[in-house]
Amino acid sequence: MENTKELTEHSSRVERKRRDSFGMFDGYDSCSEDTSSSSSSDESEEEVAPLPSSLPIIKNNGQVYTYPDGKSGMATCEMCGMVGVRDAFYSKTKRFCSVSCSRSYSSNSKKASILARLQVAGKPPTKKSKVLQKQPLVAKLAAYAQYQATLQNQAKTKAAAVPVEGFSWGNYINSNSFTAAPVTCFKHAPMGTCWGDIAEGVRVEVPNTDCSLPTKVFWIAGIVKLAGYNALLRYEGFENDSSLDFWCNICGSDIHPVGWCATSGKPLVPPRTIQHKYTNWKAFLVKRLTGAKTLPPDFSQKVSESMQYPFKTSMRVEVVDKTHLCRTRVAVVESVIGGRLRLVYEESEDKTDDFWCHMYSPLIHHIGWSRSIGHRFKRSDITKKQDGHFDAPPHLFMKVKEVDAAGEWFKEGMKLEAIDPLNLSAICVATVRKEVPNHGFHVGMKLEAVDLMEPRLVCVATVTRIIHRLLRIHFDGWEDEYDQWVDCESPDLYPVGWCQLTGYQLQPPAPQSSRDSQSSSSKQKKKAKSQQYKGQKKMTSLQLKEELLDGEEYSFLQGTSDQESNGSASYYIKQEP
Repeated sequence: MENTKELTEHSSRVERKRRDSFGMFDGYDSCSEDTSSSSSSDESEEEVAPLPSSLPIIKNNGQVYTYPDGKSGMATCEMCGMVGVRDAFYSKTKRFCSVSCSRSYSSNSKKASILARLQVAGKPPTKKSKVLQKQPLVAKLAAYAQYQATLQNQAKTKAAAVPVEGFSWGNYINSNSFTAAPVTCFKHAPMGTCWGDIAEGVRVEVPNTDCSLPTKVFWIAGIVKLAGYNALLRYEGFENDSSLDFWCNICGSDIHPVGWCATSGKPLVPPRTIQHKYTNWKAFLVKRLTGAKTLPPDFSQKVSESMQYPFKTSMRVEVVDKTHLCRTRVAVVESVIGGRLRLVYEESEDKTDDFWCHMYSPLIHHIGWSRSIGHRFKRSDITKKQDGHFDAPPHLFMKVKEVDAAGEWFKEGMKLEAIDPLNLSAICVATVRKEVPNHGFHVGMKLEAVDLMEPRLVCVATVTRIIHRLLRIHFDGWEDEYDQWVDCESPDLYPVGWCQLTGYQLQPPAPQSSRDSQSSSSKQKKKAKSQQYKGQKKMTSLQLKEELLDGEEYSFLQGTSDQESNGSASYYIKQEP
């Protein structure tokens, strides 16, 4: 009996040691395993024997999430996302890497708990709810994995790639050693304010494309280079071999934090090219991932939330009249893509008379805005709203401060009219702004930018010059004469990969052969369009001055643009379109 009991306990220990916190077996059907070596995370790579030629599948243990035996395995901090040896983690449950992470998580959970109790009419938690709160970590992770899968399914259509024939941001950046503006430079873009510490070296779980299995399997990869939303990834185990490096959108539905496969019951399978390098993949991953960082557990949720837009189709707004810039007209939201609105003027019967702008653009306002401030407005011939159309709520629009002539002198946020420093014959609407911000842009950075002469187009572009807040944007493949100056916080600028993430069509740079073969008529047409645009801008400025003089009296406040200095008490004028 004693011998049988000892054999049973030994077999149980061996089986537990074969499992790891990644939700996989590190033993294979085709080879035996030494239990003493399997539990060691310091096993040298030279002592590992090669595998047989058949592909070793790392099997899932059939559980949603299990820890091995409390003496080995990996864990991911639920607060900061750091991956490390489970024994080194804080608390009995090993959910956090440090005391500070545990306290921060508890503080956030406490706030959520208070809000939850308020939602049940102030009643204290019942015994049943207390029991539910004490569910094991396995059940909590299973519920969270199901919730994450639901969010990803909802975001699949939004995160679907929109390929541009013959153009790839990854190849374009790699072949020319370009750099891209970081996502944190674009506060209005998805994840612009919650990008966090995503940088080179962060580990993620991604589909394994170097595999001949009929089912979809995953493996761990590290970020080698970041370019906006796009990341150059390399599978773990390839070391300095870049032969299978690949680009992908880090906000895509197939990118997950380390530990996702374990919680979702997905298999981790090493790439076929390197399957022969190690027999103990568990020990390899423990060694490689100790101290490494991964995406936050709620990363996909944040992506989904940041891509929810308050503007809906059929909403009515007031927008600038593109044929008469000093007045507004009523338009209807026809479509919303990535926060950009296609507005069709209400009088357009065939819906071809449209205007594109971002939902944060200063060119759009709620219905009644023009009348409330005395702005020129073109009345619509349509006296009754069409069925299904409704006015956009005023709170969706950016609010601005008004100038109080009786108060103090210039303050940040005040509105005025100022001379355009790039076109001295024009007087434009402007805003007083304070200390140029640390916007993060540098000369040479790549991005995706709206062509202000054709606002429906988003093009591959480069920052070629910076003067305080002003950025000179060059459209790749076109002459410098078509460059445009924009503010560093303009909603018409986007990170690399924004079009792919949101489903917007990206305009690739014109190839050299195409530029050389352009006919003179095509160039003259574009130049004529540019001159027409400039002439229209001058004409509308003169029209504005003449129309204002014909009407009521207006006082023009004159401000100087602080282009060459940035003193501690200086102000400058931000021109608005």
